[in-house]
Amino acid sequence: MSFPLLTATAALPAIGAIATAAVPAARRTAAKWLALLFSLATLVLAGVVLARFEPGGARYQLTESHAWIKDFGVRYELGVDGIGVALLALTALLIPFVMLAGWHDADPLETKSSRWRPTQGFFALILMVEAMVILSFEATDVFLFYILFEAMLIPMYFLIGGFGDRAHTGSDENAAAQRSYAAVKFLLYNLVGGLIMLAAVIGLYVVAGTFSLSEIAEARASGSLSMATGTERWLFLGFFFAFAVKAPLWPLHTWLPNAMGEATSPVAVLITAVVDKVGTFAMLRFCLQLFPEASKWATPVILVLALISIVYGALLAVGQRDIKRLIAYASISHFGFIILGIFAMTSQGQSGATLYMVNHGISTAALMLVAGFLITRRGSRLIADYGGVQKVAPVLAGTFLIGGLATLSLPGLSPFVSEFLVLVGTFSAYPAAGIVATSGIVLAALYVLVLYQRTMTGPVKAEVQGMADLKVRELVVVLPLVALLIFLGVYPKPLTEIVNPAVQHTMSDVHKKDPQPEVEAAK
Repeated sequence: MSFPLLTATAALPAIGAIATAAVPAARRTAAKWLALLFSLATLVLAGVVLARFEPGGARYQLTESHAWIKDFGVRYELGVDGIGVALLALTALLIPFVMLAGWHDADPLETKSSRWRPTQGFFALILMVEAMVILSFEATDVFLFYILFEAMLIPMYFLIGGFGDRAHTGSDENAAAQRSYAAVKFLLYNLVGGLIMLAAVIGLYVVAGTFSLSEIAEARASGSLSMATGTERWLFLGFFFAFAVKAPLWPLHTWLPNAMGEATSPVAVLITAVVDKVGTFAMLRFCLQLFPEASKWATPVILVLALISIVYGALLAVGQRDIKRLIAYASISHFGFIILGIFAMTSQGQSGATLYMVNHGISTAALMLVAGFLITRRGSRLIADYGGVQKVAPVLAGTFLIGGLATLSLPGLSPFVSEFLVLVGTFSAYPAAGIVATSGIVLAALYVLVLYQRTMTGPVKAEVQGMADLKVRELVVVLPLVALLIFLGVYPKPLTEIVNPAVQHTMSDVHKKDPQPEVEAAK
């Protein structure tokens, strides 16, 4: 029996979470280093998975399959395609940076409202989220995926509600109330989506007689499984609703600004750069593969919702006074681009959407973590409380600028490649949608450059006069992310080679081919 590499990649952070939680309360530093060690070991295993994955090989590789709940046909089935392995690697890469950035975020405070702040719990919860997200990218059994889709909400709820941002402008009591509200809203929105998905999962089993993604796909390809049009559409809507909440897609997005605003900056990165990617990933793996005809039926409405997300998120980002909420609304706009690329149903659009998931994770992590370092120094999230930072902390300001430029998809940085492919793929199939989506680029330039101008340039405010520049630990967090943004912006081939074959499989699932350009005959 071969070594269960995929299981090990998910099990290692889960074991690390248990070990970290078991460290005695007085040994906080030891718990931090133990958690970081497990996250680095997981990154090494993820690297092995990436190295063993063959882009031109079978659709799902490194597969594992074991009976789990025989009476209900539930199996423990794992496998990764090019999209899953790319997102698995992204998750494993970001978690060590999240931990280093939040190294002191869970240290005990003397204020009454922060009495529940065990360091061990904070790092253990991060590892538990990592384990569940990685396993969700590997799961090829629909029921197993559903369990993970719901279970990851619990540690995230405690990370948002129990370890909130210390830079709150109100009283301690108000800060605790805001954290509680954000955590409950996050949980309720996603639980409702998950419950609707559960009904669809049960309906799928009644129709197909199995939860195995590969078995259902084979049965549909051979013609032995056919769904009535109405049944397929209702099942599709059940799955898509849950994924649209997680993504998040307008108008199901309202939990995200609250959650990212009240969470610590590393947890905010965990939300939007890691957990939310499960929603867009699942649209590709489950919606398009299981319900191809319903996916095409719903495309016009989904494209409209994606366009609203792009423009609405960008417009609200322009008007924000809170740095973290601005980044949250920018992410809503970016998720609109991802969903637009998925449902444009072109190979360029879906390749761009997958690259966008990876590159958005890196760029948002860079921008949000540097913003977190800035907020920690000043003790405020309000843009108006800053000014002239680049004169007293030039390295901080420089990395903040690079993260911002990546967010607006500047050519030469990795998100540009993603956005360009999404727009090309959308223009070729839906020119009007492509034109509307382009307005999001203009608005992105506006909110990013205005944010930088108001915080980093101009006269040095008295409150930031003595602000320290980035320290060694913070540079270790930021510089690798900046290097990745530049490297993948100049040379995206390593990612595209992994992703493109998986995209072709998805295009085959929905029986779509790229539109051929109209060429006028020479006179």
